[in-house]
Amino acid sequence: MIHVARDGAKLGEFTLEQIQAGMTSGQFRPTDLGWQTGMADWRPLSEFVGAAAVPPAAGSPPTVPVVAAGVTAAPAGAGLPWEHRAQLGFVKAWFDTVSLLITKPSDAFTMMRPEGGLMDPLLFGLIGGTIGAIVSMLFQFGLESMTGSRNSVASMFGIGVFVVVLVISPLLLACGLFVWSGILHLCLMMFGGANRPFETTFRVVCFSSGAAQLFAVIPFCGSYVGGIYAIVLECIGFMRAQQTTVGKALLSIILPIVVCCGALAAIFALIISSFHWPAH
Repeated sequence: MIHVARDGAKLGEFTLEQIQAGMTSGQFRPTDLGWQTGMADWRPLSEFVGAAAVPPAAGSPPTVPVVAAGVTAAPAGAGLPWEHRAQLGFVKAWFDTVSLLITKPSDAFTMMRPEGGLMDPLLFGLIGGTIGAIVSMLFQFGLESMTGSRNSVASMFGIGVFVVVLVISPLLLACGLFVWSGILHLCLMMFGGANRPFETTFRVVCFSSGAAQLFAVIPFCGSYVGGIYAIVLECIGFMRAQQTTVGKALLSIILPIVVCCGALAAIFALIISSFHWPAH
């Protein structure tokens, strides 16, 4: 029998089959805690599903971890709601993960599995980025309709631009996520902050981007807020998932930004200097 607890309160004892059925029906959550004889500590139920039972041994269950109201109950590495969407449902898992990343990023990246595949985080990042791009474009259309301006690409091509955004944006976002993750992981290695493989860095970047890019729906300043918050999320994510210091995490993020800005400034200066201004 497996002892099950939630938010510090015991729910009872259940067989592995009952827990598997309860996870499907919604009776149990992947983040609920379970214990059975032979285990040293409580673990999330997600680890029990599909796993063989632990051999019986003498002993009584340890104290159930007490969790304050409103704080995530899942232990480290239990997985974000998005990683349990088969049990929670696609929409609920997405909203729960976005809410957790925005309101409790430290808890979110503690819960995040450091490894487990690239597709789950990539899909999350693509959804957030595409939603942000589409809503931002819709706002631009609305603003132009009110001001009478017809100078943008969106106004010239009309509805066709939305088709382009829906097709091209995910491809560009996917490439950007892989490239940016590779740059950040290289910087983490340079500063001694890469204690886990590239996959961990990629997962942090995707989950950070998927949540932060949603700020693009805020008129005028949303893109700037999202960019800043993405840096905050990545810094917290590297501290938790890569188990590094805030200094190493921040340096690894700031260095490529500074290098890119410096390169753009140098290119701009070269372009300006190439012009031959008429003498007075």
